[in-house]
Amino acid sequence: MKSAKFSHYKQMLDIAIQEAQDGLDEGGIPIGAALFLENGTLLGKGRNGRIQKSDPSLHGETDAFRNAGRQRSYSNTIMVTTLAPCWYCSGLIRQFNIKKVVVGESVNFSGGVDWLKEIGVEIIDLNSKTCITMLENYIQKNPDVWNEDIGEE
Repeated sequence: MKSAKFSHYKQMLDIAIQEAQDGLDEGGIPIGAALFLENGTLLGKGRNGRIQKSDPSLHGETDAFRNAGRQRSYSNTIMVTTLAPCWYCSGLIRQFNIKKVVVGESVNFSGGVDWLKEIGVEIIDLNSKTCITMLENYIQKNPDVWNEDIGEE
């Protein structure tokens, strides 16, 4: 049963990875996300657009959340993201009571994962080599942009 769930989460992550790749192809930071219902229905997908749209609030998770449109409740949703959510996106997850987050990787950046776990959010870290490598390569080539994205000087 666990491998079937893992496969299901991997399929969800593939959508977020495509968003990250699309963002990279546009000249942006390769972070993608998607919001699903628990049954696997895609509600919205998005990518980090800070560079492309000069919008510091346009993270992958916020873009996916906005593109999902208004929902009566988010407690039956799963946020899937290529990278551990930052504090800003962790706040969104907490604010709207999203109970499960599938993370592509937390090697390059761990964000608010520990805090989300402490408040009862289920975190499933897939430790995706694709996600790790994509962002690692970006950070090596664009350290100033990356530091800006995570609020470092």
